[in-house]
Amino acid sequence: MSTTRTRRTAAFAAVAALTLSACGSDGDDAKKSDGGGDTRTVTTVMGKVKVPNEPKRVVVLDTDALDSAVTLGVTPVGAVTSEGGAPLSTYLPEDKLKGVKKVGLIAEPNLEAIHGLDPDLIISSKARDEKNYDELTKIAPTVFTETTGPDWRKNFTLHADVLGKKDEAAKAVAGYEKAIGEVTTALGGAGKAAKTKVGFVRFLEGADTRLYMNDTFVGSILKDLKVGRPANVDKTGFSLDVSPERINEADSDVIFYSTYGDPAKAKETSITGGALWKRLGAVKSGKTYKVDDSLWMLGIGYTGAGQILDQMREQLS
Repeated sequence: MSTTRTRRTAAFAAVAALTLSACGSDGDDAKKSDGGGDTRTVTTVMGKVKVPNEPKRVVVLDTDALDSAVTLGVTPVGAVTSEGGAPLSTYLPEDKLKGVKKVGLIAEPNLEAIHGLDPDLIISSKARDEKNYDELTKIAPTVFTETTGPDWRKNFTLHADVLGKKDEAAKAVAGYEKAIGEVTTALGGAGKAAKTKVGFVRFLEGADTRLYMNDTFVGSILKDLKVGRPANVDKTGFSLDVSPERINEADSDVIFYSTYGDPAKAKETSITGGALWKRLGAVKSGKTYKVDDSLWMLGIGYTGAGQILDQMREQLS
């Protein structure tokens, strides 16, 4: 890990106090209703949930919850992976994941393995684990967000609340805002950034190429940067899927792109070697940048966002 990235990870793990009050616990009233003991009540998408004031054995069932925990200085006892045989993460510091047990796949957690870890808190989302909610609540207090992706900041606020890490969360948010400013500077300032159209292209094995819109993790970071966006993706939605014959629709001033799966099978090789790709404005001006798919797609959180912004600043400076 580079010195810059190490510094950024530290900053993100360490103003935004107002943001952190947006969702989470019911405050003093909740504590009074619980008798002022070792638990408190938080409001979640699934209703009110009584959670420990200081959870010690946390299981996280999505990549955003894992990023939140590590960002906040919490090492979970268990976590899911994105696919069979995959590591817990390719971008989070290995020493922060030491001892974390794998408990199945995203949306397919191993309930027996989770139970065996004797957790006192489980964190996931309704989008991933609604079907498992009742069973999970029998194991430990379970806190769900609605979904992941574009709501990652709101989700982080809830994660910080239930983990009892609001001070650390404020430092992470402040670090993110600082990084946004640094990338804006690298783009030539706010005025130039707003006039620079930035696109994100993802080549996928077994599917059409995706041009990412605003309702995505990557899209939300680009909106925070207040950069320009190609008109066809500067809208509500997940992605504009295009065939190789329509790759001209990816045209923009700057293109970041990644590949899921084998580059040849994902058509990255043939598309980027073809005439239509070579005619794109970003390609002709030498402003296309291949990035790590695991980070840009699964790094949903402040540590992941910090590393993405580090890469953007280094490439655009």
